[in-house]
Amino acid sequence: MNIAIFASGGGTNAENIIRYFHDSELVCTPLLVCNKADAPVLEKAQRLGVRTQVVTKAQLNDAAVMIPLLREYDVRFIVLAGFLPLIPDYLVDAYPRRIVNIHPSLLPKYGGKGMWGHHVHEAVKAAGETETGMTVHWVTHVCDGGEIIAQYRVALSPDDSADDIAAKEHVLEMKYYPPLIEKILKENF
Repeated sequence: MNIAIFASGGGTNAENIIRYFHDSELVCTPLLVCNKADAPVLEKAQRLGVRTQVVTKAQLNDAAVMIPLLREYDVRFIVLAGFLPLIPDYLVDAYPRRIVNIHPSLLPKYGGKGMWGHHVHEAVKAAGETETGMTVHWVTHVCDGGEIIAQYRVALSPDDSADDIAAKEHVLEMKYYPPLIEKILKENF
């Protein structure tokens, strides 16, 4: 099954997913879509042999651009790996229960508009949480509101900074996201 990875930033999750499925008989990663022309993830994907496509906000929101692009690569499933723009409704409708997102908190806590990356970890720290984690969920028309597929937790210390919290949560992403994607695909398709 061909999956497209959508990413916006450094690309550690995207690179991890591409490497995980490199020799897979089940999954191929022929395309990475990015909304930032200068994002480090583009170079990482290209170095690993994955085609990349930079899309503007207008292009992302245009079904006449995106649907043919995804069809060109026979994309059957979309994995969000640090992709910041909201997925447009037409794409959610075209790929029902075929788009997953990773979120750096235990949703529904610290989700929704403005809650991404370091903003999440700062909010977790400010609230004095004793644990955090990552959530993988189906993408729907509601930002971070789709059905939760899995959550993984890590304990926090009162001495942890927002950077410490981010580092602990990132370990979970690296360990669990690729095998969870594989499990979702095996169980649903």
